[in-house]
Amino acid sequence: MTAEIRDVAPGLWIWRVRHPDWHGQAGWGPPVASTCVESGSEIAVLDALAPPEEDDEAWRRLDARPPTLAVVLKPDHVRSVDVFVRRYGARAHGPYLFWRTDVPETDLEPIEPGTELPGGLVALYDGRGRMETPLWLPEQRALVFADALTAPHGELLVWTTPWHEERVLPALRALLELPFEHVIVSHGEPVHGRAAFERALERPPWAG
Repeated sequence: MTAEIRDVAPGLWIWRVRHPDWHGQAGWGPPVASTCVESGSEIAVLDALAPPEEDDEAWRRLDARPPTLAVVLKPDHVRSVDVFVRRYGARAHGPYLFWRTDVPETDLEPIEPGTELPGGLVALYDGRGRMETPLWLPEQRALVFADALTAPHGELLVWTTPWHEERVLPALRALLELPFEHVIVSHGEPVHGRAAFERALERPPWAG
């Protein structure tokens, strides 16, 4: 399987491949999105799942502009961070806790809401209590989420938690203060605009 590649904005592109651990009861579809962004003097891959080794186009892009950062946005999105660290010598950042069955070999520099990463990428608060830190990409005017939002049937929705009204909606509404134009999510249709984000805040959340 080759990756589906999309250019989102100058210096911002994604690829999608089938998650190796997907199963029919997962609550999300087989393909997941990985993000690559150039910001300042850095090139970062976010929640990246390595393309198949035979995928010449995806690896050609990555090899041509080697990632300097590999960022994990959520404890259960470790994915291929070790691959990018070994292949490119990328510096790794992410949560300070992981699931016991999915711990990276690499020591990650911890990030939390408010952390500014090299290249000016900023970790945000999503209110969901899942240790997710979405990223704000100022140069591309984009938000990148792990699971706070999803689009299983093409329509952008907030992924449900018990704190939806109390914590999540206020936190996500606060992000409207940022001048973003693009929204990237891991599961379902990966690329959306600001209007879709605004609509998602008014719709019932996705229960999986």
